[in-house]
Amino acid sequence: MSVKRPNPALWLWYAVGGKLPDRYREWVLHDATVPTWLIRHVLRRLVFMAPILAALYLVLAVMMDFDLMIVLVGLGLGVYAGLYYSLVFSTHSVDSRVTRHGYPDEYASQVRKAMKQVERERYNARWRDDGATSP
Repeated sequence: MSVKRPNPALWLWYAVGGKLPDRYREWVLHDATVPTWLIRHVLRRLVFMAPILAALYLVLAVMMDFDLMIVLVGLGLGVYAGLYYSLVFSTHSVDSRVTRHGYPDEYASQVRKAMKQVERERYNARWRDDGATSP
């Protein structure tokens, strides 16, 4: 069974916090539980910040003629702060996104934890002498 991906317009809506139609429910769970879920989360936040940063650049550097270096440093610090807080709350944000699409609370975290445990057990079975789990 393949997971149906949203088209680019729907993905943009999803990236800024919108809810996708129910037919993309499995893709949302896939998006929140693949090994690259955190990279995907960061990319969604950058897409969310891009128009805000562009507007600030236009206002400060083009219209108000501020020093370009000051504007770029300020925008860079804004990106840093935005990504910092986005990463701090990434688990909650992704779990909320999955819950909004009809899954139980914290379901994505539970799935990621179960997948990690399976991977750990598979690794231990192959590479550990006695098959004991690591702490």
